[in-house]
Amino acid sequence: MSPVIESQEHQALRTAVAALGQRYGRAYLARTAREGGHPDELWADAAKLGYLGVNLPEEYGGGGGGIAELSIVLEELGAAGCPLLMMVVSPAICGTVIARFGTEAQKQTWLPGLADGTRTMAFGITEPDAGSNSHRITTTARREGDEWILRGRKVFISGVDIADATLIVGRTEDAMTGRLKPCLFIVPRDTPGFGRSVIDMELQAAEKQFELTLDDVRLPSSALIGDEDAGLLQLFAGLNPERIMTAAFAIGMGRYALAKAVDYAKTRQVWKEPIGAHQAVAHPLAQAHIELELARLMMQKAAALYDAGDDMGAGEAANMAKYAAGEACVRAVDQSVHTLGGNGLTREYGLASLITAARVSRIAPVSREMILNFISHQTLGLPKSY
Repeated sequence: MSPVIESQEHQALRTAVAALGQRYGRAYLARTAREGGHPDELWADAAKLGYLGVNLPEEYGGGGGGIAELSIVLEELGAAGCPLLMMVVSPAICGTVIARFGTEAQKQTWLPGLADGTRTMAFGITEPDAGSNSHRITTTARREGDEWILRGRKVFISGVDIADATLIVGRTEDAMTGRLKPCLFIVPRDTPGFGRSVIDMELQAAEKQFELTLDDVRLPSSALIGDEDAGLLQLFAGLNPERIMTAAFAIGMGRYALAKAVDYAKTRQVWKEPIGAHQAVAHPLAQAHIELELARLMMQKAAALYDAGDDMGAGEAANMAKYAAGEACVRAVDQSVHTLGGNGLTREYGLASLITAARVSRIAPVSREMILNFISHQTLGLPKSY
């Protein structure tokens, strides 16, 4: 089936997930975040219905689908006001990497739990001094007998407090010559030397952000994912789904905000007609809808390419989808708040907090400027400035 036209199975999945999302909604997620909790009930229900592991192999308890299906789940939960950020990390990045490159023992240990929601995994790549430049990652791993010893720091790592383990991106020490040689390690939460501290974020979300320290963390040889020399391939096998799922997160958020604004514009009456009859109100909302739909098309293309095994094609499309979705989300949220006027800034209508949340889709997991760099170099063949 072409990604342009969704199959009946995908349409049915959207409808079913939307129904689950409506049972929870934004009020549930906002209350959970305010109380410092986690959306455990929604996570458990989504898992029970098979949504969390829809992309993971059937032989390990998953749904046997791909990122196309998983992105539908996240988008529809987002459109209902209750997206699950850990879906981006646990089944999409970590589950995909383990399913593609893990040993049989790693697959049996982790995939059933990731699929049924009883286990979660965080993902640690960003560092204080590296940011967008993954070539500057300084978290190192060295062999000592049958063990690996990790040293380094990570920052802005989501959900480490609730994750059973974190998939850490490090470098083997001989890569310090400058050649990027990333390796991926599974670090269980309570491993000695693995410390975490909460980052005080202005953004209010159930999923907390952490700075991590790895102080001579000792891991068995079985903690290494896949082949030590295939690190870059393995890393991008996780980063492409991350970009696709971030696009789904952004599109869902934009759709939620837009739906609130459209409902308001249909009923809010100041003059003779509802304000939605005025083109100055209607046209920006129509434009926001168009941009969200266009972003979704590119997201569907990226997911179709990735699920078909075209990692290079998916890389370009996933970056484009993430860029388009981030821009569309920010504009949809901004216009929605503006449509409600003063009411758009009240807690009652629940849109104002999305102003901060929407910015995340422009910044993480990769900034829009780095995506423009990728497209200008990889797609257009323009020279690098760095």
